[in-house]
Parts: sequence; C-alpha cells; structure tokens
Amino acid sequence: MPHKSSLARSIDRVVTSGSCTGCGACTLLADGISMRESADGFLRPVAENGHTKSSRDTIKQFNRVCPGRRVSAPVVEEGGSHHEIFGRYISVWRAWASDPEVREQGSSGGVLTALTAWLADTGQVTSTQAVAASTCAPNRSVSVRITTRQEALSAAGSRYAPVAALEGTSLSSENALVGKPCEIAAARAITSESQGSAPLMLSFFCAGTPSQHATDSLVRKLGLETNNLMSMRYRGGGWPGYFTAIDPDGREESLSYAESWGAHLGRDLQMRCKLCVDGTGEASDIAVGDFWETDSAGYPLFSEGDGESVAIARTHRGDDVIRRAAEAGVIIVEEVTLDDLIAVQPLQVKRRRTLAGRLLGRRLAGYRVPHYPGYSLAPHFTKRAVLNLRTAAGTFLRSVKSRVRGRSADR
Repeated sequence: MPHKSSLARSIDRVVTSGSCTGCGACTLLADGISMRESADGFLRPVAENGHTKSSRDTIKQFNRVCPGRRVSAPVVEEGGSHHEIFGRYISVWRAWASDPEVREQGSSGGVLTALTAWLADTGQVTSTQAVAASTCAPNRSVSVRITTRQEALSAAGSRYAPVAALEGTSLSSENALVGKPCEIAAARAITSESQGSAPLMLSFFCAGTPSQHATDSLVRKLGLETNNLMSMRYRGGGWPGYFTAIDPDGREESLSYAESWGAHLGRDLQMRCKLCVDGTGEASDIAVGDFWETDSAGYPLFSEGDGESVAIARTHRGDDVIRRAAEAGVIIVEEVTLDDLIAVQPLQVKRRRTLAGRLLGRRLAGYRVPHYPGYSLAPHFTKRAVLNLRTAAGTFLRSVKSRVRGRSADR
C-alpha cells in the first residue's frame, strides 16, 4: 500500500466519519485531489494513489477551510444585526423576479436567477459559477459558468443532487459564486486572508444533499430510463413546481414537490447534512429561500402559486446589490423581519434548535463531528433539554445500528 500524505489522511478522516459535504474545497488547496462519485452516490475527494503534496500550512488550511472539519460563525458587519436562528444580516426582504418568465422558471421567486442574469447583462461580474443539469445526462448536475441571461435561465431551478461547486472554481472578485451554504462557508474561509479578492457570494436555504441514487431511482419509479432523458428538473415551472422528466419521445412524467422531496429525495441525505449548523447561507453576501405560505398549524403549504422568496442581505455588499437590483426593476422587494421566517421555515428552525443533541448523539456513537465555533449551540440545548436529549438518543441509536450493520459511515 502506498504511503498516504498527511493531507490525504486528513481527508480520509473527514470522509470516513461521515462529515464530508462533497463541496470540492479541498481540490483548491493542493494538486492531485479530485472529486469522484462514491458507492453511496455522493461526491467524495480522492487523492491520486493516496499521495498529494502537502505542507504543514496546507494541512492547517484544510482544517480551517473544510466544512467537514470546521465552520466558524461569520462576523456581523458594522451596522448589522444577528438573529438566533438565521444568523447575521443587514436587511431582509420578501422578494421575487419582476420578469414573469424568470419568476416562473426559478425554484421560488426566481431571485437568484434574476440577479445572476442582471449581473451578467450589466457586466458587473465576468462570470457566475453555478449549477445546472448536464446537457448530455439531464439526471446529473454539473458546475457551469454563466455569462449571459440565457445561460442564467437555462440554469434556473434547484438541483437536489451531488455536485462539487468549488472544484475548478476561480474565487476572484471579478466573479460571482452561487452555492450551497457549506460551499459558501468554505469559499469564505479560503478567501478570508485576502481581503477584497472574494467573489460575490450568493447562497440559498438548503435542507441537505440527496444521493445521486435517489434521483435515479425516482426517474425509474416514473417509468423512465436515466440514460434516455431529454430533460429533467426538480422544481420550477411554478411554485414549488414539479419534479419532471421527459424522454426523447416526448413522454413526460412528474411528481409534486411534496412527493418527490418529502417522500423520496429528502429521505436519502448524506450524514453531514443531518449535522449541519448552517442551512441558510450565513457566510454569503445574499441568501435566498422559499417564503412559504403555511397552514394553521404552521406547516408549509406546497400548493402551486406565484413564487415568493426571502432574500437576506448578509453583508453590506449584498445589501447594495439587492437595493440596486430593486431600483433597476430586476426584482420586486418589500422589507420583512427574520422573525417572520420562523413560521415559514420550520425545518431550519428545528434543525438549529436540536443540532447540539444530534452532535452529542453522534459523538457518543464514536464518530468525529465538525467543530462549529461561534454558533452558540449550548443555549438551544439548555432551553430545550428534553427535546435535545431525545434527539441525541435517536442519533446515537441510528449511528450505532448503521455501524453494526456494516454500512458506510457516510449514510
């Protein structure tokens, strides 16, 4: 067996503990690392032949940057505020794209698509790194560079599948980056030592990354073949939109969001997502999520309608972009408060309040867990001790059973 470098061993520890997010940040730190699909259908870093050149400084950088090792709470900028659930912010808006086509194609209000198209059209960024369906295999997701409005529209809509958004990314101030919260946190950590060089960072509320196997099995459940698709989308074409797959003969099959995500995709998440401290893009400049309507019990309604988003300006840079986009007529906004989100984002609220219990249960089962300095999880545990202890017990039992059955720690 070849001798593994210190960096390769550090990466292995993250992967085997079930803490890897598949973000691809480690590929930017050293040569010889690439992302490959694991047997479980997730993307994982692999060092060629177990080797990659790594200095002591590279190891330190990896331990600081990798969201499977550490995610530090971002600093509240001067004049900003902090919310106990949703984190730092400068301003908060209910928002949607003014262009009906953009609003229709986007996952909720089309805000990220509208901003990406506007940034490209006006030359404010050279390009935006984002994610879209593969043109040759629509059931798979790939990183793309957006330089035009049409490319932004083509990439509209959520992609609930693994993709390493940071692999091959240029983290330049001339560009923008759209990514999951963990990817944005890693990008922010990489660029933190070079002030003024970070791209404009756009994120979205994330409930976790499902396995590629989940998408493929859902396509087959609809009676279609994964290797014979003309198009496939998870959402969009309405709000929240339908999971829709079309084959070359024009046969179209679809499932509602509640069925596709709630009963299928959302049940096959990687372990690290269940231990996530930030599902709302706190490290970004702008974070966007669904502004769901809710029933009398506070549960989100997934009936079709015109999409509406919450847009959180996390930084003054993000606040400036939102305000200028609104003045230019690109998006329509009305100011709201983060307390308004507690009722319409119950999953994010519950996850933050019970995370301490999940981390405790995972550690008691013998697994390493990520370190989350600055997130003040202890008060949530104290306020809801019974709930967190029950959560810890459930996480412990599931983790032990997984190990006993010989399943991968990554599931």
